[in-house]
Amino acid sequence: MTDLVPLTGEPLALDLVNTRPRTSGGPVDLIATVEGLRGWLNLQAGRLAGALPEDGEPPLTDDDLAAALAPVHEVREHAAAAIDRARRGLPPPRDALRALNRAQRAAPAVRVLAWDGAAVTAAPRRDGPPGVRLAAALAEAVADLLTDPAVTTVRQCEADDCVMLFLPAHPRRRWCSAARCGNRARVARHYRRRRGLGPDSQEPEQQGPESREPGSERAELAGGRNRP
Repeated sequence: MTDLVPLTGEPLALDLVNTRPRTSGGPVDLIATVEGLRGWLNLQAGRLAGALPEDGEPPLTDDDLAAALAPVHEVREHAAAAIDRARRGLPPPRDALRALNRAQRAAPAVRVLAWDGAAVTAAPRRDGPPGVRLAAALAEAVADLLTDPAVTTVRQCEADDCVMLFLPAHPRRRWCSAARCGNRARVARHYRRRRGLGPDSQEPEQQGPESREPGSERAELAGGRNRP
């Protein structure tokens, strides 16, 4: 289903990789179009300082976002390859690291100093076309995750048909989202218990939103970690 809402709240690098979920109809790219990329950037606006227009500046146009699709997708591809290896304690592909380095060098962040009337402020700014700035900021977020020792704790959701990654705040976390995969797994367990079936028996269809357990949406938000 192409109207799937992106999962957010993980480190920015994982939120980027998670824009390619798997659905019953196969893989879906949530930022394949200008509309999809704009929606995702709106969700991440507070984490992309210096890469998006500041207050008072004109917003990104459709042409800006169309030009940004390729560089953002390239960073996502190399991020996925590097994170998949690093989380297993293996060296990331050299080509992926080189590509992420190139993206960062194309629009490095500069801390622009200013006086606000009471104190000196420092705000990150990047020069270059919007797509180059976005790719640089996202590649920097990937570098932050890859160099964090916690990268080896990144997990893939335990649902059989889910490929989402998350950085667990609690070691017992198993699902990318309690309201999505967690709820579906609970329904499947209940179905098997009621019918005395084994764990490999066919599962029922996913439970609709109206039958979710109370508080599941809050649990979903609590499961993520809002890290840059």
